[in-house]
Parts: sequence; structure tokens; C-alpha cells
Amino acid sequence: MTIFARSLQSPIGKRSAVAHGLILVASLVSLMLLAVPAGAQVTPIGSPQFGVEPHSTTAFTEPTLPLTYHGGPVMHSNNTYAIYWDPAGQYDGDWKSTINQYFQNVGSASESNALDNVYAVAPMYTDSTGGRAAYRSTFRGAFTDSTTPYPGGGCTDPSASPGFACITDTQLRKELMDFISAHPGLKTGLDTIYFVFTPPGVTVCTDAGTASGHCSDSGSSPPSYENSFCSYHSYIGAGASATLYAVQPWTAGTLGMAGALSSHAETDCQAGSGTQQDPNQLPGSDTDGDFDAGLPDVIVNEISVEQLATETDPLLTGWYANAGNEMPDQCRNWFAPTLGGNAEATTKPKAGTLYNQTIGVKNYYLNMEYDQAALSEDYPGVACIPGVALVPQFTAPNPVASTDVVGFDATASDVSLGATEYRWDFADRSQPATGASVFHSFSHGGIYNVTLTVTDGGGHTASVTNPITVSGPAETPPSQGAEGAGQATQTSGGASSAPTPAPSSVLRPLAAAAVVSRSLKGVLRKGLVVRYSVNEQVAGHFEVLLNKTIARRLGITGAPAVGMAPGTPAQLIIAKAVLVTTQAGRSTVDIQFPKRTAARLKRLHKVTLTLRLIVRNASRTPASTTVLSTVTLSG
Repeated sequence: MTIFARSLQSPIGKRSAVAHGLILVASLVSLMLLAVPAGAQVTPIGSPQFGVEPHSTTAFTEPTLPLTYHGGPVMHSNNTYAIYWDPAGQYDGDWKSTINQYFQNVGSASESNALDNVYAVAPMYTDSTGGRAAYRSTFRGAFTDSTTPYPGGGCTDPSASPGFACITDTQLRKELMDFISAHPGLKTGLDTIYFVFTPPGVTVCTDAGTASGHCSDSGSSPPSYENSFCSYHSYIGAGASATLYAVQPWTAGTLGMAGALSSHAETDCQAGSGTQQDPNQLPGSDTDGDFDAGLPDVIVNEISVEQLATETDPLLTGWYANAGNEMPDQCRNWFAPTLGGNAEATTKPKAGTLYNQTIGVKNYYLNMEYDQAALSEDYPGVACIPGVALVPQFTAPNPVASTDVVGFDATASDVSLGATEYRWDFADRSQPATGASVFHSFSHGGIYNVTLTVTDGGGHTASVTNPITVSGPAETPPSQGAEGAGQATQTSGGASSAPTPAPSSVLRPLAAAAVVSRSLKGVLRKGLVVRYSVNEQVAGHFEVLLNKTIARRLGITGAPAVGMAPGTPAQLIIAKAVLVTTQAGRSTVDIQFPKRTAARLKRLHKVTLTLRLIVRNASRTPASTTVLSTVTLSG
């Protein structure tokens, strides 16, 4: 975002009202900063600094410069408050509802570690403590200040058609700090962001305004228009005790807002043009007789920009490019790919219905976010992404005989933030191996559940398991105690975890299972296709498990999954299938979801499920085996 000193009165290079980021100042201000080493951050000198989202009609251009870390903190989690400063009662209840629900949906999605929205990109940016700009967001609620009047005399609206109030950042800061002081117990510090919203007709300036001022409203000619902005973020105080805030003036147009004053009937704060593409705009009037139900979606996009910029650059000493851009600026005006909707604008609202994000149960049209790894990773190498892809993949070698040296290659995995570790577990008593491509040999015949676990640049991990059948003499079982039948558990890598001793004449069955399906829509229509193999006659069942938090959010019920490894998030069993075999072999099974469960899963764009297979052999003193694997379904 454009970071600039409040006292500046003219355009100031890359981080002015053309693109955000660290200001490259000139003349007197440059002389004031001579003591700062080359490449160091610009620090406040007598006045606040701001990360600004400027008005922009420029088309998207692929980013080529990386973000640079400048030594300051990132937000390791964030609490968000929505404060509406609205003494004149101009902020429509429909708008507040949409905005508040957005904050709530972002928080709910963070509880399930969702990777399919723009917020999941931020954790790749870390600070000097090793902490990440983590996707851990909690909405702390909203409040409308309808009693504090707007102060006068602070600024002059640069527009030829000014609204009913012009307030400065200094005045807004006082309002915010007075508000916090009046409500003891409100959180501040580097884990909290206050979003301050002002209604139509209220211009916010970071200086005194006038024709050359930096304001949310503007005239139609330079320098006023070049200096205008859509939103900005900053802080009050210093260090860990600073109060972080983002300011969101009304920049979403005026259609249907009787009596509301603004000089722009359309906005270039979304998509860089006068055509808005918010997904909830209705073709007809809404409940209060106006056409404004979709307008706050333009504001929602600005919220995502300011929240991510604040997370990665809270004190304006974190991550930004030497050319001046913060994280969201790198992909400014890039909204593809879309998931649905129509780009054709409706007649009166002049808004389309496109959306490219589903957060919670609602669709949004949000700016893509910058993936720094794309500058160094050949695959997938996409710089502006709508969410994080983390899909480990390898093709099992076939056929394999014991002592053969065979290769395992993980480089076909889709890891958008760049892989920091590839870990291989061969389930054969050997030590795990690391590396994108490795060789391995199995000493004995059998069925091995080989697991690849990938950790990406955001600290996210995901695994995939493929069964490998190896021909050759089986391993001689170790001597076991004689205290009765035992149960051994195979992890996703196939390794046994502390089995209870079983008689030497009783061996646990060998089993493997992996999900073949990859399409969520296909699974909900036809069932989850699972490939399995066993080495003898067995009886048991499959269970499909879903994270309990996600299940609760979707209204899905099921029995708790017991017997999971310590530290595993709570899971619910949402589907089951019986398995009975008469001999060794391999086959597939289709696991059907209950209709009610399938209907609720349709709300998701992507979901991660755990498959658990529990089988017991036909011995007089049977032993059992449990096999776990995970799969991510999308589309």
C-alpha cells in the first residue's frame, strides 16, 4: 500500500495514489531520511505513515519484483472489530449485514485451516521471530457510534461536489482512541485490527485536503484524482502495544441511496473500472426499494486488501517491495479465475455477478494475492492466486520385486507456495527419507503404504498414500509374547504403532487403502471410490471422517471417531461401508454419503477427508489393522 507521511501535499512516486507500498520521497523529506541506511524502511518522522489503496484505472500487470522483509513484525493472529462512525444514520443496515457476515465467514474459515481463499497465502510471510502472518482470524463484533458528531474544520473536500463532512486522519484517530477508552477491555496490540467505516457523503483525508490533498473523494483532474484513495491502514503508538487500524470510507457508488452525497456514481476501487463485479447485486430493487444490496461487496474487497496488508506489514516495517508495493498491491486489479456468475453488468446497478471466492457459505469477488514462491518455482509458478494449492502426488512404481531399486518422484505435486520439505515414509522399518526425488529398495515382499508428506512455504502440510505391492519372500515376524490377540495400527505411512503383543502364531493382516476420487461433485453424485488390497481373508469396514469443526459449521452430524492418534483434531464419521473378503486380493468399493450429508457438502468448493479402514483376520485369535489416509476433493 502507498506509505506516505501525512504532511505531504503532492504525488510521491510509486507508493503514492498509483500503487501502494513504501513511499519513495523526494526533496525535503528525502533530506530528513538521510540518516536511514540504504534499503531500510521509512519510519515515521513527526507524522504518521499510511499504507494506502489508491484509486486505480490501470490494468493488471504481472509482478516481477519480490517483496523484501524490512525487519518488523507480522501478525501471528488477528482479532477484527468493525466500527461504524455514523452519527447521521447514513450507513444502510443491508451494508452492515454483508460486511459483518464477511468478517464472520473469514473467521469461521480460519478455524478449519481453509486453503481455498486468499487469506491462506499470507502465512508464507514471516518475521524475525519465525512467526508467520498466520490465517487465524477472529471476528470480535461490530459497533455503531451514532452519537459522536463529525468534527469540523479539519480538511477541505477536493471535489467540486463535496459531501456533508470532511474529516482528517487525526480526527479519526481521536475518535478511535476515545472509543477504545470508553469501552474498557477492548483489545489492542499486534493481534488486533480496528476497521473504521464511514458512510456515503463523508470524505476522509490523510492531510488537509484541498485540490492537491490525499482524500477518499477527489476532483476530476490532476493532482486531486491521482492522490485519492479507496482505503488505508496505519497504527497509533509504537511496538507491541500499538493500535492497528484500517479506514474504509464509502467508495462503492451511489445508486439508490436517496440523499446520499458523493461525486462518483460508479467506482474504480474494484477491477480498475466503472463496472463493479460484486456477486450479490440484484437485478431488481432490494427490501428497502433501492438497488444497493450488492454495493458493500466493493467494500468487502477493500477489507480483504487492508486486512492482508496489515497482517504482513502492521507497522509499515514488514513486507513490501523496493518499488513500494505491499502484498495485495502486487496483484492489484487481478480477479481471475472466476468460479461463477456473469460479467455482463445489469442495467441500473451497473454491476455484474462474478465471484471467485467462496468463504464460509457465501460468494465474493476478491483481488488475487501474491505468491512470492512463483518467482523461484517453475511449477506451478503462478504469482497471483485465489488460494493455496497443496496436493502431494507421486506415481507408484510397478512392478516391484524385493531388493529392486525404484524411484519416487514428488515434483508433479501441486504446491503453490513452494515446498520446504518432501518426506517419504516407506512403511518397511527404514528411516524416512527427504527430497523431491528419492530412490528406495524394499528388503522383503508385502504390501507397503508409502506416504509422501509435503510442507509448503506457509507451513501447511498434506499427505498422500499409495500402496506398493512388492513381490518376494515376506519378512520373518519377530517373536511376540503369548498374552492373547493384539491390535496393531498402521499410520498413513503404514508403520505399526505400539501393537499389543499377540501369540507368535497370529499375524495381523496387511492392508492398504487409498481414495481414487478427486472430484467433490462426482463423489457426492456417485460415491467415494476407494482402492484397497488385503493379504488374506478379512472382515471390517471403511469410515469417512470429517473435521468436527467443519462438520458443525455445515450442520453435519455423525458419531465421533474414537481411537485416533493423540493430537489429531476431533473427527466425525460421516459415511461407512462394510468390507468382507474370502481371500487375499485387491478391489474397489464405492462409499455412499447420506443425502443430508451430501447436500451440505455441496456448499464447499474443496474439502479434506480422512479415510479409515479397520480390518480383522479370520484367525481363532484374530488381530486387527487400521489404515489411515487423507484426500482433498475439489470442484
